[in-house]
Amino acid sequence: MFEMWNSVSNGKVELQHVHLQVQQPHHSGGSIKAQIEIIPCKVCGDKSSGVHYGVITCEGCKGFFRRSQSAVVNYQCPRAKNCVVDRVNRNRCQYCRLQKCLRLGMSRDAVKFGRMSKKQREKVEDEVRYHRAQLRAQSDSAPDSSVFEQQTPSSSDQLHHSYNGGYTTYNDVGSYTAAYYPGQAPVASTMSYDISADYVDSTTTYDPRPGLDTLNDNGALIAGTPDDSIQITELLTKTISDAHARTCLYTIEHIHEMFRKPHDMTRLLYYQNMAHEELWLDCAQKLTTVIQQIIEFAKMVPGFMKLSQDDQIVLLKAGSFELAIIRMSRYLDLSHNRVLYGDTMLPQDAFFTSDTAEMKLIGCVFEVAKGLAELKLTETELALYSACVLLSPNRPGLKGTIEIGRLNYAVIRALKIELDRNHSSPIKGDVTVCDALLTKIPNLREISMLHMDALGKLKRSAPHLDFPALHKELFSVDS
Repeated sequence: MFEMWNSVSNGKVELQHVHLQVQQPHHSGGSIKAQIEIIPCKVCGDKSSGVHYGVITCEGCKGFFRRSQSAVVNYQCPRAKNCVVDRVNRNRCQYCRLQKCLRLGMSRDAVKFGRMSKKQREKVEDEVRYHRAQLRAQSDSAPDSSVFEQQTPSSSDQLHHSYNGGYTTYNDVGSYTAAYYPGQAPVASTMSYDISADYVDSTTTYDPRPGLDTLNDNGALIAGTPDDSIQITELLTKTISDAHARTCLYTIEHIHEMFRKPHDMTRLLYYQNMAHEELWLDCAQKLTTVIQQIIEFAKMVPGFMKLSQDDQIVLLKAGSFELAIIRMSRYLDLSHNRVLYGDTMLPQDAFFTSDTAEMKLIGCVFEVAKGLAELKLTETELALYSACVLLSPNRPGLKGTIEIGRLNYAVIRALKIELDRNHSSPIKGDVTVCDALLTKIPNLREISMLHMDALGKLKRSAPHLDFPALHKELFSVDS
């Protein structure tokens, strides 16, 4: 909701085109030669053909960038400069495609400097190994061996499926069980699932992470050997962490640098004096920009692309606002109780409104985001938690609940492993960080309902307001 997405163009110096040969870890006594083309195009996700202008891209994006640099161009975005750029949609907006090329580091200067540095070469080699390992896991999978050793149904580690409106019980993840607000219909149940093709296409046509989507009947990711089991566990975490990093343009270091900038009173007064309806539209625009990135994140979460299109839409409509709050936690300056909103640090009272329902919404958003920030999660942990919330199997309207439940279970197990590694001590009494995260899930859902209630009330009182198209699709309300 409060994340900012500004285009950047700091070029990375790499060889314009290069083929790499790397050796795989010796799982079977031999080595596998791999070409860099196994890594998808960083711009659109199509099959890449090498490193062009410093970035791994396909021939199409290579040619597009060359043409954009060979003449004076003045591309214009027909939307809000936040179009999804993927294999299907890459030709729809030249402006956003070029900005993504620049943001990833494409530069004509990359051709001039010659060879890649050792660090750059090692990074690419690691990524080649990464994709090779996924392909190997997919082709050599055996149903008897899994990433997570499944126990008998009587084991305390067994996942108990309960999709009758209550949360699934995970006895191995903090002994957490939560009934989801008996008698209250989740916000998603009031929505009509009809996101337009402009947005649905970008979530259903390209799977950039093969090899991590295979589940056995117990809901575990399949692997061929014990070594592969460990590697697939790591790859699941790495894939989701990478998806998060690729859809967050600002690193934590950059955000903290923004925290240290002098307080701009003029910007604070600007927002405090903004008209009520104008502030709503401004927030909606920024939220929509974040949700574009959340859609990109979802596309790279293992298994999401394998779900039916209808289930993808249900998960995105029900969970996008919740994931936006999770991302907001990165932008909270706890020492001064401010949030980075666009390019401005604002306190909570900058969003003051005379409407009591809206003030309750704002207070709850800040409270949950602050609670997440206080847990001091790593970026990887935040990524896994986001995937866990996205893949909630008990959203009303879902058809593939078993498949989604299996994916959700695998992600929670990966999250628990990561949390146990980084947060060995309980935060209070015997409450672990994992417990704290899971108990916040009902809070996130409650905030989603508050958001829909407040939005519905606003639209009834001001039906003339023109919200962004994607915002209207995701948050359709009865007016």
